[in-house]
Amino acid sequence: MVSKLPHVGTTIFTKMTALAQECGAINLAQGFPNFQIDPQLQQCLVAAANENAHQYAPMPGLVTLREQIALLVAKQYGRVVDINEVLVTAGATQAIFTAITALVHAGEEVIILDPSYDCYEAPVVLSGANQFACL
Repeated sequence: MVSKLPHVGTTIFTKMTALAQECGAINLAQGFPNFQIDPQLQQCLVAAANENAHQYAPMPGLVTLREQIALLVAKQYGRVVDINEVLVTAGATQAIFTAITALVHAGEEVIILDPSYDCYEAPVVLSGANQFACL
């Protein structure tokens, strides 16, 4: 099978992880937590697993989680957001991919500032857009 992204090579995360391992350094390139989780969070996880509830979450995320995020945004930033403006994702990379592929169409032009987070290019290419790097 031929890759849709044949020119995408080793990411900066792979390079920095290898360098951190080689030098015995703390790896700040990726999320490699090496600490115990909060006991209260652990209890919540156990309780949730014991509830035997195995239904998928709603596409935008659990309402209770989105409500808490909206409250946090109001507290931290003084901005009131409706929970319908809150979308829970599996992480920054997935959020960026989803946003770009939802908004960018074939033939459109996208400017990617360079250097940039390496996850911007793939969804632009897969959307059929023309990308321009600004150095």
